[in-house]
Amino acid sequence: MLNLEQQIIKQLENSLNTLIVFPENGGGDAVASALAFFLFLKKIGKNPEIAQSKISGNKSSLDFLPNYFEIKNNLNNLRRFIVSLNIHQAKINQIKYTIDKDLLNFIISPADAWFTPEDISTKAGEFKYDLIITIGTADLESLGELYDNNVEFFYKTTIINIDNQSINEDFGQINLIDLNAVTNSEILFYFFKNYKPESITEDIATCLLTGIIQQTKNFKTSNLTPRTLLTTSQLITMGARREEIVNHLYRSRDISSLKLWGKLLNNLKTEKNDEILWSQLKINDFTETKTNPGDLGEVIDELVASVPNAKIIIIFYEDSLEKTKIIIYTLKNINALDLFKEYPPQGTPKNIQITLNQNLEKTITKILSDIHVKLDKLSL
Repeated sequence: MLNLEQQIIKQLENSLNTLIVFPENGGGDAVASALAFFLFLKKIGKNPEIAQSKISGNKSSLDFLPNYFEIKNNLNNLRRFIVSLNIHQAKINQIKYTIDKDLLNFIISPADAWFTPEDISTKAGEFKYDLIITIGTADLESLGELYDNNVEFFYKTTIINIDNQSINEDFGQINLIDLNAVTNSEILFYFFKNYKPESITEDIATCLLTGIIQQTKNFKTSNLTPRTLLTTSQLITMGARREEIVNHLYRSRDISSLKLWGKLLNNLKTEKNDEILWSQLKINDFTETKTNPGDLGEVIDELVASVPNAKIIIIFYEDSLEKTKIIIYTLKNINALDLFKEYPPQGTPKNIQITLNQNLEKTITKILSDIHVKLDKLSL
């Protein structure tokens, strides 16, 4: 019987067109490891494409990665519609088509004899991709519109599901779930190494190392393992450009972002012996600093790495006078999706977003009160 890696290799080698996808709110590890897989498949002579449901219009700190701008955000032309004409009784002399408002007319002139309505048939063609690889995807719904708009495709196409989350629903035909891996990038590194180590290029190594650095907040999180550090060492030996990664992720702050951080940190408050960190921003804060909510991700990373007692980090910000958005980041094995499932949240188990149709002050009171109750019930 083939083991999991052998099953994946068999599917990859038989695939003609592979699609790699990751969650619509996927973190840096999901993005970087998906790009690594994309580059690896290209290197071994395959024809992959990569997609994410929604890519923020804001500048991403990961856009320095090789082939980042090949990430699609839709699955257009996923399937062809085929109109067939039986020409056994009558041969074709000429074919034209016209468009009359919303009607497409095919004009077919037979060389002899004639056609009947029974000679015409229609059908849906095969899907464009014959294999799907999901990275860091707990369930198919987290893929957002990629899944919502193409349910039949995901239902009828073989899925290889690669993840390190305990909440993964094992939705794939092949499920490579490694709960001991700190990052998805680690899982892929050892798969590539066992399969075709000579195909791990400097670009692939750079993507994988980016995933590790992003997920571990530049090696500051408490869940580091010897395997993570060993993987990092091997990737650097293979040519991963660590200095380039660190420069883009941690040394490229513009003045506008720093001003926004200043406002955020000035409003920072703690509760329950620093277990809860929260801050708030108003619409004017973004206007004055010439920034947008997309610039908040990096300051959350800094807070995660700097406050070891924190269990939950929350940023409230005004979307309008009567609409508030909330970013929540959880630590200490707290599943944010489960903790706030009644709202409902969007995101990953560690990083979610919630939108409430009420003003900033009411939202802060409601969420903080709710979190106090929920934390009291957790035994962490």
